[in-house]
Order: sequence, then structure tokens, then C-alpha cells
Amino acid sequence: MGIIASNDNEIKLYYSGKTSLGKQTYAYVSASAKKVLGIDVSKTKVTGSQWAEIAAGLNIPVGDLINTEHPDFIKSYGEEKIDLDEHDWLRVLEKHPETLAYPVMISGDVFRVLKTPSDFVKYMEPDSTAKDVRQD
Repeated sequence: MGIIASNDNEIKLYYSGKTSLGKQTYAYVSASAKKVLGIDVSKTKVTGSQWAEIAAGLNIPVGDLINTEHPDFIKSYGEEKIDLDEHDWLRVLEKHPETLAYPVMISGDVFRVLKTPSDFVKYMEPDSTAKDVRQD
């Protein structure tokens, strides 16, 4: 079991409330029938261990969670491509969480990057409580 508790009846969304993508994605996910726990990384500290677990759940390097074109990243690290190790990338996310490239959704043991707000629909099962209201 990891550090991040999750279950199939809840959606955890890690997003930055400072970006329009983050705000729009949170609004979209909030309309879900499932319970939603939004973690706005610009207001809530996410530990390095949690970021590492998110990257592992997505099966990507930690550095891929970071938008290296974000103004705050460029201000701190410059425009040139830099080569950091996993620990250094974790420190970037801890110190500059607003550089999170995309919102991340966790539901049960499924981790997904949401590059657009509507990506959420692709990954969720249809609402089993929905009724067919078509007239014959």
C-alpha cells in the first residue's frame, strides 16, 4: 500500500488552481457521481514521497510531471534544457508545485494524466445509475 490512500468510489485530483486547465478540470471532475477530493497543489503541500508515488502510478519519470516551459520554472532554472535526477525533480515540485504540467486523477489503483478537462470522460466508467430516457 502506498502513501496515497485511494478507493474505487473516490476520485482524487491533483491540480493547480492557478492554471485555467487545473480550474476547468476540477470543475469537470466535480460533476462526477463519485466523491471527489480535489488537492490544489498551489494551496496544499504535497510531499516528495507523494509525488514519487504519483509518478510511479503513472509509470513515468518524476520530471515528466513538470512543465519546463512554465514561467516559474524558467525563472528558476532558465530556458535551456536541464538534466536533473529524480530527487532534484521532486524538489522542483515541492518548491514550485505550480509547475505541475497536467492534473492527475487517481481512482482506486488507476492513475491518469488529464491533458484536457474532457479527458476525464475517457477514463471513467459510464454512470451505472443513469437511465435511458429515450421515447420509443
